[in-house]
Amino acid sequence: MGKQIIKIDDEKCNGCQLCISSCHKGAIAMVNGKAKLVREDCCDGLGNCLSVCPMEAISKPVATETMLSQWPVQIKLVPVNAPFFENANLLVSADCAAYAYGNFHQDFMQDKITLIGCPKLDEVDYSEKLTAILKGNNIKSVMVVRMELHCCEEIENAVKKSLQNSGKAIQWQIETISTNGQILEESLVF
Repeated sequence: MGKQIIKIDDEKCNGCQLCISSCHKGAIAMVNGKAKLVREDCCDGLGNCLSVCPMEAISKPVATETMLSQWPVQIKLVPVNAPFFENANLLVSADCAAYAYGNFHQDFMQDKITLIGCPKLDEVDYSEKLTAILKGNNIKSVMVVRMELHCCEEIENAVKKSLQNSGKAIQWQIETISTNGQILEESLVF
């Protein structure tokens, strides 16, 4: 999965070095008198350097297209037997993950049916609803995207329980997002 990183326009850069001191990750350096992103792996995509560049030479790619393919998306609201579930790859996500991870649409939602929820705020066990969706439809795979927070364990547990209760062998995986918007670990596939 890719992550969002900044871009530096060589033509606009005047070599002032303000971006270098504002980059807390050490991802930018001077090369031949111009600022260069030399460590893409260190760029956190937050763009602290954007606001200090007097030449507006630094930009951050902006998602212009939604990857949402159905409505509704709330687990509590989605109908169990909706036609969009047939032969679907399912994404079950903590609703806050989309806000924490900047490239959520492109990296997680593309070609998936998206269901979101927050067990802490909804105060509900999603496993019964998810079991009905899995039993009543031909779901090809399930991806869980959750935050590193303790409350997100419940959305992961609901998916595990529903997969077990469905009686089907469906490939599934977990992605965990940190509170600063980074993917914490490699995808765990089951």
